[in-house]
Amino acid sequence: MKTIIKLEEAALTAISIYFLTKYSLGLPVWIWVLLFFSPDLSMLGYLAGNRIGAFTYNLVHHRAIALLIVAVGLLTAGNITIAIGILLFAHSSFDRMFGYGLKHDDDFKHTHLGWMGNEKLAIK
Repeated sequence: MKTIIKLEEAALTAISIYFLTKYSLGLPVWIWVLLFFSPDLSMLGYLAGNRIGAFTYNLVHHRAIALLIVAVGLLTAGNITIAIGILLFAHSSFDRMFGYGLKHDDDFKHTHLGWMGNEKLAIK
């Protein structure tokens, strides 16, 4: 994957983590570290097959959905909702920084960024 895209995702991750500090809800850092990786539980959908796994993974890792959750939180003054949306956005950007994109339903390693583990087929 191009270095410029990795840098962009790193910047989005860093900015999102900054905003998480503003909506920390008084939780200790160690809980936020656990919560940060919790969206990856959506991979359990792969136990039901590639199609369902890709759907559950993409649902939790889609940044537009994360932004929609943030918007709902802002409209309803729900700090927990805002924090959840920011967390999902930060996690998704973090994953994409390492080449874990949204999944196609034929194979876990086939993402919208290309094939994971094969730099020749990834975004150029």
